[in-house]
Amino acid sequence: MVTIKRKLNVSVASRGRIAIRPHDTNAEPPRPRPSSKVPRISRLMALAIRFNEMIRTGEASDMIELARLGHVTQPRMSQIMALNQLAPDIQEALLNLAARKGKPEIHEKRLRPIAAMLTWKEQRAAWKQICDAIGFQHYVMEESVDQV
Repeated sequence: MVTIKRKLNVSVASRGRIAIRPHDTNAEPPRPRPSSKVPRISRLMALAIRFNEMIRTGEASDMIELARLGHVTQPRMSQIMALNQLAPDIQEALLNLAARKGKPEIHEKRLRPIAAMLTWKEQRAAWKQICDAIGFQHYVMEESVDQV
């Protein structure tokens, strides 16, 4: 029997895959992982704004093209773009959510019914209910600054 001893670097790659590499004494140490990350809903809100701008400027002709560019289905692209229908103060609150560890309190699926509401007044009332339920400090604009 032959025994071979060799140093290896073992790390967890994306989606839990294990990466095994030969040990390199000259390699720099791995970057530390961030302690928290930007909430998914904040990233989706930013994407919705960016995609809307791409359609407005003509970078993309329609949502079908955006879905192809984003590697998502057309219904998913519609769900993301629906976030643009939220009241501006709700959009701002979503964009400014603090980075944190653990499960997010605010999910995109929870915001879909709010985005489908016709008036910003109704949206703000529903947003306030969600924020109160999870204990999130929210900011609501004055009623006089409502959509026409």
